[in-house]
Amino acid sequence: MKRRTFLENSLLASAASLSILPAGAQPKKQDSASELPTSLTPYLSNWHTLPDRTWAGETLWANRLQDWQIRSGGLECNVRGKNRSVALLTHELGSQPGTFFIKTDFQFLNPKAPSDLIGLRLGSKGPIDDYRSAAIYGQGLTVGIRADGKWVVGKKTIDSPLNSAQLNEPLTLSMSGQPTTAGMNSLHLKVLKGAALIAETTVQDIDHQQLRGGVALLSHADIAEQQEFSPSARFENWTVEGTRIVADTERTYGPVYFAQYTLHSATVKLSALCAPVGNTAEDVALELRGTNGWHTVATSPVDPVSRIAAFRLTDWQATTPVVYRLKYTLRSSDNQPHVYEYEGSIAPAPPMDQPIKLGLFSCNCDHGFPDADLRKNILHHSIDAALFLGDQFYEASGGFGVEATTLDRSILDYMRKWQQFGWSYRDVFRHVPCISIPDDHDVYHGNVWGEGGKAADAEGTTYARQDSGGYKMHPDWVRMVQQTQTSHLPDPYDPTPIKQGISVYYTHWNWGPLSFAIVEDRKFKSAPKNIFPAVAGIQNGFITNLDFKDKTYLNAPQAELLGPRQEKFLQAWAADWKQGARMKILLSATNFCTLATLPENSTGDQIVPSLPIPKPGEYISGDAPTRDMDSNGWPHSKRNRAVDIIRRGFTLHLAGDQHLASIVHYGVDTHEDAGFAFAGPALNNIFPRRWWPKLPATHQPLPGRPAYTGNFEDGFGNKITVHAAASPRLTGLKPAIIHDRATGYGIVKIDPASRKITLECWKRSADPAQPTAESQYEGWPKTIHQRENYGRTPLAYLPSVEVKDFQDAVVQVINEVSHEIEYTLRIQGTSYRPPVFEKGKYTLRVGDPDRDLWKEFKGLRAGRKSSPLLVSLG
Repeated sequence: MKRRTFLENSLLASAASLSILPAGAQPKKQDSASELPTSLTPYLSNWHTLPDRTWAGETLWANRLQDWQIRSGGLECNVRGKNRSVALLTHELGSQPGTFFIKTDFQFLNPKAPSDLIGLRLGSKGPIDDYRSAAIYGQGLTVGIRADGKWVVGKKTIDSPLNSAQLNEPLTLSMSGQPTTAGMNSLHLKVLKGAALIAETTVQDIDHQQLRGGVALLSHADIAEQQEFSPSARFENWTVEGTRIVADTERTYGPVYFAQYTLHSATVKLSALCAPVGNTAEDVALELRGTNGWHTVATSPVDPVSRIAAFRLTDWQATTPVVYRLKYTLRSSDNQPHVYEYEGSIAPAPPMDQPIKLGLFSCNCDHGFPDADLRKNILHHSIDAALFLGDQFYEASGGFGVEATTLDRSILDYMRKWQQFGWSYRDVFRHVPCISIPDDHDVYHGNVWGEGGKAADAEGTTYARQDSGGYKMHPDWVRMVQQTQTSHLPDPYDPTPIKQGISVYYTHWNWGPLSFAIVEDRKFKSAPKNIFPAVAGIQNGFITNLDFKDKTYLNAPQAELLGPRQEKFLQAWAADWKQGARMKILLSATNFCTLATLPENSTGDQIVPSLPIPKPGEYISGDAPTRDMDSNGWPHSKRNRAVDIIRRGFTLHLAGDQHLASIVHYGVDTHEDAGFAFAGPALNNIFPRRWWPKLPATHQPLPGRPAYTGNFEDGFGNKITVHAAASPRLTGLKPAIIHDRATGYGIVKIDPASRKITLECWKRSADPAQPTAESQYEGWPKTIHQRENYGRTPLAYLPSVEVKDFQDAVVQVINEVSHEIEYTLRIQGTSYRPPVFEKGKYTLRVGDPDRDLWKEFKGLRAGRKSSPLLVSLG
């Protein structure tokens, strides 16, 4: 593969020459069918001009991506199976009266049953009134020809003179519709061979509204299997036109679907997801817009597996947003170039003393696709960075489940789901940096215990394979997933691959006053089935034998959570406050506890989606804390290790995964002696967990807060203080599957000047433009101070520090007995009184890590009266 080309351009060094994104610029709104203009230009397929490739084109959406291909100038369905369709995005049947005409050449390729069908779907509508919902989930009026020659119109079958021999040849299907009596339409169908009419029929009394909606090609075989690997249908010369047709030629998607970027240490890394077009395209060009127009600053080939074009721009000095454009040139079968563009902007790092807003997102099944409500509401917040912390989709997203046959097809199967994610959320991160990290469902696991990258058992049930530890999917596939979601992240802390050659991405991200650590909390984790004795009956990470009482396996010091490599990284990161870092934040898929309850004596969580949802004010009794070892509450020993490491950097923990929004104050030895964690709500909740703990007579909720708040131990004995938990509640809103499952998103507001952090948890149904007291879940917003992220009660204090000639120095306290760093912190102002938590001697370091300038005081004893330590760092 050709090496990536980097072009130097003086444009990068001068903010004055870079163009600024207009204030308040927003992407084009998605029009509904009733708002679209009547089409003056018919849709004409162009497959005859295109080379052989998988991708059907920017005006079409194929269900599924891997099931359709352009071959020899036509569009072919390469499998035989149920409901294979290709939806037209730019044209549809409108609500206005009018006539329409649709025509396509077609051919049965390998009919195996009389009921095999080729045709179209008219008036396609999805569960959400949006053309994208219709394209993927649409149901409408099926109109076509069966392999036995019968017409199909909806649920009707109509005899015709066609026979199977005739249908083995290329034919033309045409249909014309027109209004008849009030609210009704007629549909005239014809099959031609060349110019010769060989069959026709007319169907009356088709409801006008039934025809309103999308138009799609259809190949259908009613078989039990997911598919048979036998080509089923071919289409050519598809035409859609008429006064009933409405159009929006901007409703295209691809071949550059979306881009993500980060800015770290004056380096921009940007990745762009491209369509699977094989070798029919040129490299992708990255252009920046300056005062004198567009300038190409880099080019990149598209990776043939991940379909990612990756860019790195160094010495980035811009102090205002810079508009970028990705240009991708595809070539037709006669080698004519067709140029496609995708635009966004690269924001500068935030100022050191200005408030910052982060968007916290996770757990995105497709119940609300295409999630236009979320897009609108999130954009209203004007976030500075988007954090997608796992489960960007689920196995069922887009229908059809997952395909794990050949590597090539399973990659395309993933691509369709990842493209669908971008179709919903690309505008959220078009103009801001984005973190996305894959969790278990992103790699087609319900739960994943990576065990350092080993291969999971190849045989057995789904649970058995997962419980064996490792990855079910091919290592090249796992690498592909990581490349699509994380290749734009800052370079890994230690890039050494793990088992099966799988790459790692755990890293740190310095961005303005914030220092982030990004960890992989599944990849190195031990599988509980390989730790517990067989008698425990481990299934899906749960103990199924209720008589198994040995709690030593809950602590499990022999088991791993983050693993030694990531623990070493976090230790170094917690002590590293370079580049002026003011505050530290850990990003991971899930939090370090098990905040969930189930009916007592439950031996698994399969019942979660079917549990009754209570009314507002109702408290569910009879639940007990779960021992779900998919959570980061297990193993208890390594959970405490992780929490202890991050509290030494006064770290806020942000996570997702739990489908249950919560604010928890971690405890290690005592309650509240560590930091805070905010697990955000699910965007779309497929697994509505809940928190209804038993309340002993001695329990004290937090003052003025609900009974489920306060000090608890989770099922593994981890100390947690619950400040908020958004369990599902009946809302009366529709659709209930979205709004009754406590869906929404998190907003984290950080003020580096005051070191205060405000955590917000917005209901999906809330309009942030018109907020009310009910817009956020109970317990939010909550404001904390940075110092609360190391909550140990001081035993005593070291001598006060007074710094001359320098603001906000870094202070580090080292235990001279254990030689461990007790904590590291950038102070506020010029004075600080360092707390310590046990007797002994300490070394105190005060300095500026960016100049590697330190003043060190050894042999300090806690609690002794002493004059302030005067430090000059000028």
